[in-house]
This record gives sequence, structure tokens and C-alpha cells, in this order.
Amino acid sequence: MESGQMIAEAIDRLVKERGTNPRAVALAAGMSPTGVRDIITRKTKNPTFANLLKISEVLDVEVGAIIGNAEPTRPTIAVAGKVGAGAQVPLFDAYEKGDGPQVECPPGLSPHGVVAVEVEGDSMEPVYSAGDLLFYTRDSHEGVPADVIGHRCVCEDADGMGWVKQVKPGDEPGLFHLISLNPGATTMWNVRLRWAARVRLHWPADLARKK
Repeated sequence: MESGQMIAEAIDRLVKERGTNPRAVALAAGMSPTGVRDIITRKTKNPTFANLLKISEVLDVEVGAIIGNAEPTRPTIAVAGKVGAGAQVPLFDAYEKGDGPQVECPPGLSPHGVVAVEVEGDSMEPVYSAGDLLFYTRDSHEGVPADVIGHRCVCEDADGMGWVKQVKPGDEPGLFHLISLNPGATTMWNVRLRWAARVRLHWPADLARKK
């Protein structure tokens, strides 16, 4: 029996033994209402280790009771959306509580508090290419911290567009120049940003293992 089926059957059995239901377990685990049911019905074929750990805590068992002898799942990081490197792309956290697309956490990077976005466009060539993944951490929900100035950042402008650019001070307080690395691309002058966060890690598209 494949590991995904074993995990699904183990969770289904434990939910029934506890006299509860998948929705209640999912909500208690901080997942979407259908999160546990989707694992049991195999709609979610590769549940993240983080979610399995939360489910095991709600069911009051060791996570080993769920994964058994299945190969441990590498931690994953949520892919929040796309950022434009020249292309105009709305940036949004479309998937709540890790229910959307996931990518395996790169070796050496902790998954805690880290978000991934996919590059679209070519203004950051040859450093970042379309389809590459960028990992970042937002220290604050709003604002542009002083320590990101001069660095390559994931950022969101006042119109809700997401960008990956080098952020430099603008001509007035509260405005920023967004610099492209591709000499042929256009720099964005005096842009008002909602937030900016430094790129912590860049993963080329051919290395990313999406779930």
C-alpha cells in the first residue's frame, strides 16, 4: 500500500475512534474546514508534514501513528502567488493557512515564517528568470524597513501589484525607485510601496519540487 493511502486510512480510523469528525479535527488543527476530509478522500495526495503534525496533536497521538513507516515528508513552504520582474502581476495571498500550492523547503532554510513567490517576467535576468522561486520573510505586515533598502526585494505597490526589484530611496519620503537588473528593462521611479521584504533565497525553476 502506498504511503498516501496508509496516512489517509490511519487518520480516518483515528477520527472515528475519537468519536469526532474530519471538519472538527481540521478546524482544531487550524486548517481549512475540508483539509482533513481532503486527506482522507485522497483529494490531497501529499499532505504536508506540518499539517500531519497538527492533526496528530488534535487526535492526541504521536505523528508516527499517522505516518507509520511511510517515508517522512520534507517540510514545505506555501507559494503565495507571483511577482513581476517586468510583468505586471497582482500579488496576493490567495491560499489561507497553507492550503494552496506548496514547495519543498530548500535544504538549510527553516520553513517557519517563510513564504515563496514565483517570478514572472524577465527584467531581473540573468539573476532571476521566469518560473524561479523566491523565498522571503515579512518582519512587519506593512511598511518598508530601512534594512531592505539597496537589496533585492519582493514588494507590493499601492495598487496591489507584486514585484521583485532592487529597492532604492525615491525623490521624496515614502517613495522608492524599483531597479531592474536587466539593462534593457525599465526602472520604476518614485513608487509608493505597501511593504517590501528582502529575498532570502533564490531557487531556479528546475530545482523546485512543487506539491
